[in-house]
Amino acid sequence: MTDPDMARLFENAYPSTTDTTVKFHTKGIKDAGFFHMGLPLRDGAWEGPQSFIITGDIIAEWLRDSTNQLRPYQSLAKKDPAIHTLILGAINTQSEYVITSPYCNAFQPPPISNLPVTSNGQDDAVHPAYEPSAVFECKYELDSLAHFLKLANDFYDHTESTDFLHDRWYLAVNTLVEVLDQQSRPTFDPETGAFMRNEYTFQRNTNIGTETLNLQGNGNPLNSGTGLVRSAFRPSDDATILGFFIPANAMVSVELMRTAKILQAAGDKSLAAKLEERSKRIREGVLEHGVVKHKKYGDVFAYEVDGYGSAIMMDDANYPSLLALPIMGFCDVNDPTYQNTRKMLLDKMGNPYYLLGRDFKGIGGPHIGLRNAWPMSLLVQAQTSDDDEEIQECLNLVLKSSKLGLVHESIDVQFASQYTRSWFAWANGVFAVTILDLAKRKPHLIFGAGAEPYEV
Repeated sequence: MTDPDMARLFENAYPSTTDTTVKFHTKGIKDAGFFHMGLPLRDGAWEGPQSFIITGDIIAEWLRDSTNQLRPYQSLAKKDPAIHTLILGAINTQSEYVITSPYCNAFQPPPISNLPVTSNGQDDAVHPAYEPSAVFECKYELDSLAHFLKLANDFYDHTESTDFLHDRWYLAVNTLVEVLDQQSRPTFDPETGAFMRNEYTFQRNTNIGTETLNLQGNGNPLNSGTGLVRSAFRPSDDATILGFFIPANAMVSVELMRTAKILQAAGDKSLAAKLEERSKRIREGVLEHGVVKHKKYGDVFAYEVDGYGSAIMMDDANYPSLLALPIMGFCDVNDPTYQNTRKMLLDKMGNPYYLLGRDFKGIGGPHIGLRNAWPMSLLVQAQTSDDDEEIQECLNLVLKSSKLGLVHESIDVQFASQYTRSWFAWANGVFAVTILDLAKRKPHLIFGAGAEPYEV
């Protein structure tokens, strides 16, 4: 790399997950002799490789974060047995989490690890009930389930290995499908008009509006017949305003189709057909209900909708986002609706969370506040751009803001020396993926004029 500072940041960020966040990993053990809270583990649970990947400064695993933290290593899995086993272990561990608590987003260490559990410091009233010794937090986020599928899908694409196709993974996938069924139902019975209580509600005593759902934990009403799936929370862990969260619906549509193709190749045609049908239904719902006419930008993707005609027009830095739709494979980067959306999102007058300041700029979100933009949004912006100047500006802003030699969660746009989270492996993983993307797609920006594309 021609820029020594950028090279050092990559050198620090690329191994961040393996260096600092693999809290527990085993190559494979059986249930026998292992107990949790004095009881023997269930038959078949926690067998084989296991990997517990914490988010960084919190000793808990988020399904979304851990999938993205491991993403830079997926291309190495076929070449390196240790990486192969690490990622296979992560798939196995996530499978157990989805089986036991499919509505939850963040988890305690596996019982076989003998690691102490930690408290999230909140007094929750959550339904369905969960076991706090196994779950760190139980916010239902549709993208968490999409990321569970993505971890295995990426692993298969890079290795062609089907080692994860065992009974526990199949049980996790079927549990996921059950959640999709439950969260596709409307708030009111379409025939009688009667209120139908959702299987998942969330209420918390808090003075932060994004930390709880209104209307007794149900959230705002959602209409029937959309094909979309409800998400109670966003990938920022903030509550949705309108429950049909478009980026997560787009992502789960893509990942269901990818999983269906794996199952088709493995001979499980029945489950493959079920996932493919659901993928198409969700995609149609996104295109029918998630695209709205903007008075300035034309047809654009909305951030959230309710099926009644209401829409939230914004974007958040956290992935999946509207800006990242091509990265997740939902549409081509040159798709006219996406390009209209991209222009809107990178305009202060189009996206309320596009923040500009003296030292920094980018997309932020409600999670941190109205002063901080996230380097992650600049990295997604670079990955979805073909403009060399735009890409270079994004990289330079991220480099300048990485005061401790790693990528922070968010940066005060007026004072870049003020940031949140010095240890946030997800952001470092996104930086690593961005550099690898540019090394292949725009090698001259990384290695200098005339450089050949580099691919791991």
